[in-house]
Parts: sequence; C-alpha cells; structure tokens
Amino acid sequence: MGNARLSASQLVAWFTRRQPQPAGSYAATEPVEALAAYLIEEGAREGVAGDIAFVQSIIETGWFRFSGSVPGSKNNFAGIGAVDSSPGDAASFPDARTGVRAQIQHLRAYADATAVSCTMPPLRSPCVDPRFALVTPKGRAPLWNQFGGGVWASAPTYGADILARYQEALAFNGLSL
Repeated sequence: MGNARLSASQLVAWFTRRQPQPAGSYAATEPVEALAAYLIEEGAREGVAGDIAFVQSIIETGWFRFSGSVPGSKNNFAGIGAVDSSPGDAASFPDARTGVRAQIQHLRAYADATAVSCTMPPLRSPCVDPRFALVTPKGRAPLWNQFGGGVWASAPTYGADILARYQEALAFNGLSL
C-alpha cells in the first residue's frame, strides 16, 4: 500500500534502458508506456504503489516477454492463478487494463486487512480479480518482502527480487529506497 514514487514515464525510461537485450521479443498486448500508465493509475485508485507493481510485472512476465507458463494474450501481468502445480490455470483478462486492475486488486487483498470483500467499497473500481476471495486472511502480507515462500510466489526471494529491481529503477531516476 502507498503512493508511487516513480511516474509512468520514469518507469518506461528505466525499462527501456534496463531490459535484457535484444529487446525485440516484447509480447504484451499493449505498449509498455500504456502498461506503466495503467499500473500508476490503478494503483493510485486503490492505494497500492503502482510503480512497485510495475516491477512485479517485470519479474512475473520476464520483462513482458512472457517466456513462462502465462502467455501475453492472457493480459495477466502478475501470474494470478498460475500456481507451480497447475500453471495452466492462470487467469485471463479481456484487455491489458483489466489485467492490471486485477493485479492491483489482488495486491490490495494481500496488503490491506480492511479490504474484506471484492466489492465497491472497499474497492474503488468494480472487482475483476477472480481470486480476491481466496486471499485469507486479508492483509496477510503488507510488505513486499513477505510475498515469497508460498505467499504470492514459491520462490523465497520473490519479494527481495522485486525490491532489488525497484531500487534499480529508483536509482536510475536519481532516488533512493
């Protein structure tokens, strides 16, 4: 939870400079500029740090190359529903903004103990997260470093990896963590 410290344009500048080379295998359904803007906007609406959610999307999608089990056509930028034992069950969304909104709402379920139902309120946008109700208890991981080890992802360093990339993005833009 919290405000973004980086703007969409700052995220895009870092992404463009930092992404693995060659850069030609981008596979999201919309340009990175649109995704960054959606994450900042949807995050601000729900009180979730959209800039860190952008970095989470990079980790989840392999820099929007979608080389894992969730293809770009699903507009699922956070691996929602893609568990290690059944990656084919990943959620699919009709467009990129809806996928981003679901990611932000799912993050809010993990971080905010007051977000007890997938309705308006507590959410500020109509609920599109198909797994919101499965997060129990609500607010179980208010910090990014609590997201590994089976909370959001099985990798024990998942949250630390997100924060390390976020620190890179901040440093690239002249800020510190």
